[in-house]
Amino acid sequence: MNVRGQFVLDDVSRAIIEQLQEDGRRPYARIATAVGLSEAAVRQRVQRLLDAGVMQIVAVTDPMQVGFSRQAMVSVRTSGDPRAAADRIAAFTEVDYVVITAGSVDLLVEVVCEDDDQLLEVVARIRAVDGVQSTETHLYLALRKQTYAWGTRGPQSPASAGDAGL
Repeated sequence: MNVRGQFVLDDVSRAIIEQLQEDGRRPYARIATAVGLSEAAVRQRVQRLLDAGVMQIVAVTDPMQVGFSRQAMVSVRTSGDPRAAADRIAAFTEVDYVVITAGSVDLLVEVVCEDDDQLLEVVARIRAVDGVQSTETHLYLALRKQTYAWGTRGPQSPASAGDAGL
């Protein structure tokens, strides 16, 4: 199930993941019925997927509902190799997402803070990281879409992409 360092999912494993993406607490017996396996086989597959790092089963909170009223994406330009700066920034507790990019910025860093004062402090700490040249902060005003349902669908053709949701 491993090709060139990547875990290859068969249709059954994809279906199991999709079931858990809809409801991470869905009972194995119900998943088994949906995918056509025994409950024990589903339990084994889920454990293999977890052990391989293909997926995680976690509780996702709404930051606004748990006291974090300020979210932002910080674009970061670095000098030299951005990986060291990315690793240092990723260690910040307020940071929940760090991506090394190609383009006009080197890193995209999502931060979740209690308020503007904490955001100001986090951005100052990002700017102080060795190799960081500049930052640009993009405040989140409203969230229109956030999904965790990717990763199991195959590529769509342009024609079928337009029909999604019908």
